[in-house]
Amino acid sequence: MSDIKVAGLEHLQALCAIDQEVIGNSSRSDEIQQAIEEKRCLLHHFADDITGFLISTEDFFGYDFISLVIVKPSARRKGIASALINAYVKTTKSLKVFSSTNQSNTNMQHVFHALGFVKSGVIDNLDDGDPEIIYVKIASPQQ
Repeated sequence: MSDIKVAGLEHLQALCAIDQEVIGNSSRSDEIQQAIEEKRCLLHHFADDITGFLISTEDFFGYDFISLVIVKPSARRKGIASALINAYVKTTKSLKVFSSTNQSNTNMQHVFHALGFVKSGVIDNLDDGDPEIIYVKIASPQQ
């Protein structure tokens, strides 16, 4: 059974292992731990296997920002990133949710488009030769 929940410190090692598998180092371990401690980290699990996670902040010009979505390579292309993003968007009180991805990450761009995010801008000079594309999802009015 698949489920999404707020990560706890008992999940730290597993989340860091997934992140290290994806980026090749453990440089974000402290960031992941802080997000867990501040309850800004959602995880996706299937049965007893953690398959991905999302980290958010609430300090992007006064709006929510999804700063990281990581899916275990062996679990990709199964809707996990979409499920994590949708779960986060449903729980936020922000009228706008922002996120970003590199221009080279066309898979994530497709995910954003499929979920109703629209391009909001571009930031150059973060990664040499690979601009960061900012996306936004504007909440529909509650009736």
